[in-house]
Formats: sequence, structure tokens, C-alpha cells
Amino acid sequence: MEIRRIQVEGPDGDYGLSYAEWGSPGAARAIICVHGLTRNGRDFDHLAAVLQDQARVICPDIVGRGLSDPLGNPEHYALPTYVAHMLQMLDKLSLGEVDWVGTSMGGLIGMGVAASGAPIRRLVLNDIGPFIPKAALERINMYLGSSLSFASLEALEAHLREIHAGFGPLSDAEWRHLAEHSASRREDGTFRLSYDQRLGEPMKRGPIEDVDLWPVWDEIRCPVLVLRGAESDLLLAETAEEMTRRGPGAEVIQIDGTGHAPALMAKDQIEIVRDWLLG
Repeated sequence: MEIRRIQVEGPDGDYGLSYAEWGSPGAARAIICVHGLTRNGRDFDHLAAVLQDQARVICPDIVGRGLSDPLGNPEHYALPTYVAHMLQMLDKLSLGEVDWVGTSMGGLIGMGVAASGAPIRRLVLNDIGPFIPKAALERINMYLGSSLSFASLEALEAHLREIHAGFGPLSDAEWRHLAEHSASRREDGTFRLSYDQRLGEPMKRGPIEDVDLWPVWDEIRCPVLVLRGAESDLLLAETAEEMTRRGPGAEVIQIDGTGHAPALMAKDQIEIVRDWLLG
């Protein structure tokens, strides 16, 4: 695995976008894995380690997260910006046709990229769809952008275990992996989460409403696999069912013991994604 960086153009300047790359740059197949709202590309380390034998796997940190630059104006933390950056990445890396795995926000970005006509061969949406109820957004808004300080990495990990309980029954080593790649150390020795605390500013100005992206869904033409956390409050069961009937007509698999969103670290979850993409 290598950490690489490219420049992308934004609405108010150029920004450095970091990504983890796995596998051979000359592989016949490329897979893009894009994380959730406050997460980063290292969430996919377990999945990428399995996929790299058969594909080039690229896991970006969306701007404002991980090792990528923060945006100058927080108003631009929005899907149009992220979709534009990912289209630039596909072009700059000369990737051609790609597969896409997107968790939560990363799935919304994948939907936007696919609906734009970009050459996505297969699209995996991890606990996300074209309708998001405002109740789930209100829950996310409760912790989004909170300027928290943690005395230790253990304290930061405990916070992640609480707010991301929907990831499922992860091992201690897996939670520690997430914590280590979610933490930035301040000069005073305390830790903070590695995302721009201004991410939540547009949402906090409210009012929060349901998100309806069904017109985007109906423009998608590639095959789609939807993974739904059995206890998810963000991808409702009725939304997942509707996704099988309209637009690209998705295949839906429910992941028991998880909510929003399955962490894609467990062997059975990884095998579902691998077999659907590469089988």
C-alpha cells in the first residue's frame, strides 16, 4: 500500500487530495472505495488487502478528511464538490472504467458519478440510497462538527465505538485500527478526530429535511449491489425495496448485526463485495 496525492480544482482554489493505493498500477481492473461523512480512506484497508490481488484499489480521503486538504469555504462541503473531485481523479489517474464501493456519503458520491455518465462498471452502495430520512440526519448532526478533545487514543476509540456502533461487532484490533487512522495529535498531546470541524456548518444552519435523490438514481445504468445494515435508520427497508424496482434495479443484501453502516471488515462482508465485483 502506498499513500499518494494529486491536486484537484475546487470552486475557490486547488486542493491536495490524498489516497491510499493498493495492488498493481498496471492491473486490468480498478476499484474506487470511498468512505463516509467523517471517515477516511483507511477504513477500507481490510477490503483493499483482499481485492489487491486482482485489481488496483484506490481509497481517497475526500477533501476535509484524513490527509486531504480542508476547503477554504465550508459552504462547498457538498456532493457537487465531491463528485467533481472524483471525476477529476478518474481523469488524472487515467483509470477508464472502474468499479465503485461507497459507504454512506461515498455511495452518494458514487451515485452522482455514475449518473453523470462516467464509466462505472459496477457500483456497490454500503447502507445508502436515494432517500435519507431527516431523523437519521438529525442523529448525525448531533455529533457532526463537535470540537472534541481526547486525552488519549483510548478515549478517542471509546468515542468511535459509541457513535459508530452501527459498524457492527468489530474486534478490539479493528476498533483500534479505526481509531489510529481517525486521530490527529495536537501540540499539547491531546487527540482530535481527523476531519475539518467545519463540515457540519451547512447542515447546522438547517432546517434539516429528508433528502430525495430518486431522479439521480433513475439515471444510473450500471449494475448496483446494495448492502443494508439490518438495523439501519439511514437506509430504510422500504427504500432498499424500492431500489430493486426502479432505476438500475439493484440487488439488495441485508447484513445482520449491523446498523449504519457495515464496516466491511468482517470476512463474510468482504467476500460478498469481492464475489460480486470480481466473481
